[in-house]
This record gives sequence, structure tokens and C-alpha cells, in this order.
Amino acid sequence: MKLPPYADVLKAEVERDADGAPILVMPFHDDVVGRPGFLQGGAISGLLEVAAIAALQYALEGEGDNEGGDEGGGAARIKPINVTIDFMRGGRDKTTYASGTITRLGNRVANVVATAWQDDPAKPISAARMNYLIVRD
Repeated sequence: MKLPPYADVLKAEVERDADGAPILVMPFHDDVVGRPGFLQGGAISGLLEVAAIAALQYALEGEGDNEGGDEGGGAARIKPINVTIDFMRGGRDKTTYASGTITRLGNRVANVVATAWQDDPAKPISAARMNYLIVRD
């Protein structure tokens, strides 16, 4: 799975859940510090966007149309249309997880919800709603 370059800045790694869906894992480090002891909001937003892209690539792999990933032909490009972020609580100085859920996957547009959490997935620190244009070659 090919992630955007910003994933490297965040030091985000992809793990898989029991169903094989991607979960992004971002360790706390100096590049994501906001005020002391807290994550910077832009790092959280970036992690959510990367998680949404990973979820969309995973969904497109089944069609053979992923964004240059390991499987399929890399025949679809993903372009963001809009992003809305809700910050629910401060991200602390610990590992942060994020995953995306496809709420609608059409021929040209996908709607994705991504959630970030630290200790408990039932207590998210932020969530994002994103729409992506899918350009199929």
C-alpha cells in the first residue's frame, strides 16, 4: 500500500485489523508536538487523512484499482474534494491510532469517515469526514 509522503513525516505505520483493513499507528515524537505533552492539530488531521486514503485504497484493491499499491493495477487516482475535522479531546503524548470507514463508494466519488484514538477506540480524540474524487484510468 502506497501512502502519501506526509505519512513518513508522521512516522505512521500501517497495521491490519482482524479483517485485514488498515489501521494507522503514529508514535508520539518531536515532529508532532504542539504544546508540551500534546499532539499538534495538524498532525492529527494529517493522520486522519492518511487513514482515509489507506481505507479507500484497501477498498479499491478488491476492484484492482488502487493507488499504486502492491495489488491491482494502480489504475485509479484519489483526489480530495473536501475535509471536515472534529477535534473532540486533546491528543496526549502517547501512540495514536486511526482508521477509516467507507460510507459510500461510487464510480467517481467516495465518502470516508476517519477516526483517531489513543487508549480506547470508543473514545476518539478526533474524527474527519472526507469526500474524494476517484479518477479511474
